[in-house]
Amino acid sequence: MAAREGAARSAAETRERFLRAAIRVLAEQGVAGLTVRNLADAAGSSTIGVYSRFGGRAGVLDALYERAFEQLDAAYATLPPRTGDRRADVLALALVYRRFALENPARYAFMFERPVADFDPDPALRLSVLRSSFTQVVDRASPEGLSAEDGRRYSYLLWTTMHGLISVELTNAARSPLPGWFVDPDDQAREQVYTDGVLAITTGLDARFG
Repeated sequence: MAAREGAARSAAETRERFLRAAIRVLAEQGVAGLTVRNLADAAGSSTIGVYSRFGGRAGVLDALYERAFEQLDAAYATLPPRTGDRRADVLALALVYRRFALENPARYAFMFERPVADFDPDPALRLSVLRSSFTQVVDRASPEGLSAEDGRRYSYLLWTTMHGLISVELTNAARSPLPGWFVDPDDQAREQVYTDGVLAITTGLDARFG
């Protein structure tokens, strides 16, 4: 029994080491760096170790995809208790979401875009992690008194607005500055634009579903 428990613990620790290495490679080298060789080197292992633990690159990417959403859930867990002011609570959630995206754009792109052309997460896994993450938005943002369906629709429209604003911000940040563009490159100014957008959609949704 003790031997089996020790083996299971060792396997879990090895898996965690590989995942931490994959996160590091993603942050430092971007999606293009997520090769079996780079992961093995970052983890101080061999390519055989990657294949035996994950079955290959696709298994690593599935595990990394799941871990990225776990990190988003952990970011949501840092939110302060609800204040009773729902707009303030929604904005707090939106700002945590933005900070999560800006801290590691490659991770965010890996979660919500398709930067790896030949990687499509397992559908059951994708549904599970998206549902878990989206539940956080519903719980925080959905006004009391809405039906479950309306609450999900309200939260979906809010989330897609947040996502769209951030995606455009990240795209512009990754390219050369545009002289005279109406959004100032200063982070405080960009955060204000984001805040204005979140509050505007919240006001509109309240009017639509109120």
